[in-house]
Parts: sequence; structure tokens; C-alpha cells
Amino acid sequence: MLEFLGKGGVFIAPILLCSIVALAIFVERLFSLRRHRVVPADLVRRAEALIAGGDVAAAVELLRSSRAAFARVLLVAVRVSGQPRGIIKEHLEEAGRQEAAGLERFVDTLGTIAGVSTLLGLLGTISGMIEIFAVISSQTAVNPGTLAGGISEALITTMVGLSVAIPVIVMHRYLLNKANALTLEMERQSTRFMDLLCDGVEG
Repeated sequence: MLEFLGKGGVFIAPILLCSIVALAIFVERLFSLRRHRVVPADLVRRAEALIAGGDVAAAVELLRSSRAAFARVLLVAVRVSGQPRGIIKEHLEEAGRQEAAGLERFVDTLGTIAGVSTLLGLLGTISGMIEIFAVISSQTAVNPGTLAGGISEALITTMVGLSVAIPVIVMHRYLLNKANALTLEMERQSTRFMDLLCDGVEG
């Protein structure tokens, strides 16, 4: 395999580096975007029970002790509980936007890596073709073996570039859909908690 990749020329190394970075991002985001790390069902139930029971102080302590993204969103709203609905909604939306951005952290990088890998593969193809035409122009009788080197470089870099780009595109779409689904879940839960916090409050 190493011998095969070595025939691809200088562009193979950056393409392989792209694949390593993409895999690292995918594994990290896959771990971070698990539902129980973002919107834990147990946390939602306990916080809802405390707020419904009027124990706001205990709810604040519960939310502060959690590292979940939704806990940070809800904590902002709980701290302004008793305010008019419009104010609570504004705080919820601002906190939600910040956490949604956090969920999508590095996801766009995967899209960039997919594009760069493809372009590096095409660049390797162009490099190989230039080598072929340089050989043709410098030799009266062209040696097929010499041409094969340039053709091999062109085809290998293209194949490796696409072999990296295609799975990375799939990773990008999967993580983006997962982040969007979790964001929608946070919005749904936020609406429920806003109704609890605004119960009996005018505005």
C-alpha cells in the first residue's frame, strides 16, 4: 500500500493528512453530539419538576452542575424567571444560538477538507499530465515506461483524493443533520420550559 501511494507523487501526503484530520473531527463530534450530552432526558425531567414546584434555586444548582448544552440554555432563562415572556424568550434565543453554534463546531471544516482533498487530487492529475507532456516534448522516441510514471501519478492522486473526499462529505452531512436535530430538540424543550417560567406572568 505504501509503495502504491508513493507512486502518487508529492500530493499524496497532504491528502492523507486531510483524511487524518477529518477522521479526528468526526470521532470528536460523534462523541460530543450524543443526545445525553446535549439534552439529557433525566436533566429535563428533574429541572421541569423543580421549576413546576417553584424551587427555582434548586433548579439553578442542578443546571449549574450539568455540562450539557441545554443546561446552559435553560440556566440563562431560569435566572430571569419572573420577567415578562418577551424578555425570557430573548434570553433563551440568544443562549440557544450560542449553543447551536457550539454544536456545529468543526463541522464546516469537514466540508472544507472534502473540497481540498478533491482539489489536491486534481492538482496531482495536472502534475502528472505535465510530466507526461514534458517527456513527450523532450524525447524523439518516447519510452512507454517513462510515460507510465506520469500517468500513474495522475490516476493515483485522483483516486486517493476522491477516496478521501467522498467519505468526508458523508461525515459532514451526517454530523450537520445530527447537530440540526439536537438544535431543534433544544428549541422544543425551551418552548416548554418558557411556558413553565412564564406561568402566571404577564408580558
